[in-house]
Amino acid sequence: MIVQLSRDLGAYLYDVFVTRFDLWLLFGLGAQILFAMRFIVQWIASERAGRSVMPVAFWFFSIGGGVMTLVYGLVRREPVIILGQALSLFIYARNLMLVFRERRGRTGR
Repeated sequence: MIVQLSRDLGAYLYDVFVTRFDLWLLFGLGAQILFAMRFIVQWIASERAGRSVMPVAFWFFSIGGGVMTLVYGLVRREPVIILGQALSLFIYARNLMLVFRERRGRTGR
């Protein structure tokens, strides 16, 4: 049973990552890496500050990765990705607007 499970898993992974490999898969993987960078940026900023912080770069990585992931979802016709990323992009943009409004208020402009 375990041997068969390992063979099935191996066949599945081969199908997903080798048989179906194309430029869109590469694009989607790039989008996922860009999207994941926001967590690395947030983690480093929080460690340096000694508290949880959300740097502006987090929102830019969110938008970049979100747009790329949305394009990937549109091309692949993945409704879960399309709906999730379309909504998320509005949230990321709104957070950037709030950040810039706060900064503008601090500088007196």
